[in-house]
Amino acid sequence: MIDCSAIAPAWICQYRGAAFDMLLYLAPSVMLALVIRRLAAWHPFFLLFRLAGTICHELAHFFVGLVTYARPAAFSVVPRRMAGGWQLGSVSLTRVRWYNAAPAALAPFLVAGVPLLVALWRTRPGWQFEGIDLLLAFAVAPQFLACWPSAADWKISLRSWPYLVIAALAWGALHYLHFS
Repeated sequence: MIDCSAIAPAWICQYRGAAFDMLLYLAPSVMLALVIRRLAAWHPFFLLFRLAGTICHELAHFFVGLVTYARPAAFSVVPRRMAGGWQLGSVSLTRVRWYNAAPAALAPFLVAGVPLLVALWRTRPGWQFEGIDLLLAFAVAPQFLACWPSAADWKISLRSWPYLVIAALAWGALHYLHFS
């Protein structure tokens, strides 16, 4: 078990708090994610290290698609060579409408909760680095790469443009009621 002062300068350890502990805990995973991203761009073999993140990314689409009635029909995490790169996975939704396009397409943002929950669990009061934390760093790193929606996801989310109109009307009504 390793104490904060064994891996970081004393001036960093003096600012310890719950949020700081979580950031300190997640820093190796973020750095490892950057290494994995670079290696995967260099050679397709290293896409294997992104598999855990790809599974979470696609499961987020799948389950949010189920909840919002977008009817997920197919699920794949087998990488396919595409023009200009690789498609790491996909979920086919058969009933994408204006009300469920954005939630289903932007669901990978939920994957960011995985590293946060792991950090919250592991940095409880009195925490110290242990052997399991090295394994968790490798498991959490791909989640940082998977929590951002793809370009295709962003295009699909634009089908929910009426949300912007509804939000603007709600904001206008609240603003009007508050100042009248």
